Amino acid sequence: MAEKEATREKKIETARRRLLGLRPVSVVSWRDAVATIGPIVLLTALAVWAALYLVRPAPPSSITIAGGPENSNFRNIAAQYEKILARNGVELKIVPSLGSLDSLKKLAGGEVDLAFVQSGVTLESGTDELVSLGTMFRQPVSIFYRSEKPFERLSQMDGMRIAVGREGSGTRFIALALLKGNGLEPGTGKTQFLDLEGEAAREALRAGQVDAIFLSGDSAAVKTVRSLLREPGVRLFDFTAQGEAYERRFRYLNRLELPPGAFDLGNNLPDRRITMMAPTVELLSHRDLHPALTDLLVEAAQEIHSRSSLMQNPREFPHPIEHDYPMSEDAARYYKSGKSFAYRFLPFWLASLVSRALVVLLPLLVILIPGMRFAPALYAWRVNRRLYKRYGEMMALERAAQEPMTPEQRAALVQRLDEIEKSVINVKMPGAFADQSYIMRRHIKFVRDSLSGNATRKDDDVELVR
Repeated sequence: MAEKEATREKKIETARRRLLGLRPVSVVSWRDAVATIGPIVLLTALAVWAALYLVRPAPPSSITIAGGPENSNFRNIAAQYEKILARNGVELKIVPSLGSLDSLKKLAGGEVDLAFVQSGVTLESGTDELVSLGTMFRQPVSIFYRSEKPFERLSQMDGMRIAVGREGSGTRFIALALLKGNGLEPGTGKTQFLDLEGEAAREALRAGQVDAIFLSGDSAAVKTVRSLLREPGVRLFDFTAQGEAYERRFRYLNRLELPPGAFDLGNNLPDRRITMMAPTVELLSHRDLHPALTDLLVEAAQEIHSRSSLMQNPREFPHPIEHDYPMSEDAARYYKSGKSFAYRFLPFWLASLVSRALVVLLPLLVILIPGMRFAPALYAWRVNRRLYKRYGEMMALERAAQEPMTPEQRAALVQRLDEIEKSVINVKMPGAFADQSYIMRRHIKFVRDSLSGNATRKDDDVELVR
């Protein structure tokens, strides 16, 4: 019953206002509301846009790696990365290459996203945007030759037929460098340099078609090396006599000592301690590789390369030591701090989504929420400032009333006060702030009384705008 009565009175009031030509007073000043909230929303939108522009998009679901020739050690290691990345929903496509140099060219040319590159292998240009994800493993150079007596120096191979690997391989790069250091270069003397590598080089050595071969991980498998150690009449070159000199002259080489029986305990192969020269291998990428993929690749590297083996101690690799290329900032962070919080506890795809969402939400937390907290006070200030600016004029009129003046001057001041009062009445104020308008009109009356000389300075006539 009470609800029906209230509805009836509301209809009557609406009809009365229509008859008088009055419009309902708005509770909110939408102009001031938009002027208050608009800049906050705009600033938040700009911050979100900047975050979206600067933050990396979702990591790609597929990347490519130059993996060396078929059946090479590099290719086998790339296959291990392929399996680990597949567990996290990332496809790693292995692109064949001739070896480290060819892999580096493919990476610099944008044909692949990643490449295993033997230290010491560089290009004259085009590598400024390449970075290292770390030194992954040690890859010794194996030099096999036929001779009745063991060689102590590579210069003793002068005049022999030497398989140095195909053009574009890291094996050829280091073979030519080592032979050049011993005065043996293509086009000089009787030494022949043949473009054979891996299994083809092994078969040529067994068949007597070549006298010496260079093998490395980017062109041969470990089983190829082991088979040659069992080959009658074939020797593995020992760098013991000049190993330190090679290490100092070629900064990318390190000595690696193999104890007797390292390759075959039953047959004691090799039958004595042998010193080999071993460059390290880096995993290179483009500088703009997605940080999430960098983390995933370094994590995979730790799983694959941290185990002990014939060529390394446990947890010796991978490590963030720079060689020919600068370290990736994202990789260096991972080596120092490990996974980020999201990637530590969530699946890869979900962690990537959460990380990007947090970047977008950050402007909302920093700008929008604090801004909306102060929005009511800013809105009230905007509404009230329409009246506040009149108080300065009223104070000036009141000060003027204290000075001697003619009746005409006083009347002019009263007229100006009337204009102020009229402007106050015409100011559009939302209903929630109407009390400020009426308080100001009482203050206007007080000033008018002052101008008329009839001011009553009672405390109840003076009210402050709260």
